Amino acid sequence: MDPTVSLFVIVLVAVVFGSIVAIVALPMWFRERTKQSAHKLISEAIAKGQTLDPALMERLTADIASRQSSPRRTLGSAVVMIALSGGFLAAHFMSGGGFGPGEDDWWFMPSAILGALGLAFLVLAIVDYSSQKKKTDA
Repeated sequence: MDPTVSLFVIVLVAVVFGSIVAIVALPMWFRERTKQSAHKLISEAIAKGQTLDPALMERLTADIASRQSSPRRTLGSAVVMIALSGGFLAAHFMSGGGFGPGEDDWWFMPSAILGALGLAFLVLAIVDYSSQKKKTDA
């Protein structure tokens, strides 16, 4: 394989997985930092002997519970991952690739990974929707 093609593949894989990290991991990291700062602020207030508003505590715990059960967000992630997978396949075919074995088979790797992640998110969203429906029916 040509060294420039190898470098292109490495950069492309780094961009794909870097974008996944940016889309998925960074928002989770920022949320975790926000929660940690809220916990620190509450613990400092308790240490100083200040009373905490019960409505504030209820709002903080309700916010955490609503974020944990978010099938709509999971479905959105599934749609994004499946769309990215389709985009890689479309780019492969638009560059003259086909289904047969050849040099351009590396396009299928990120497409398969993103497609599998998208299907996993889709199954998780379906399970979340069905369990949420059972909770509201009961």
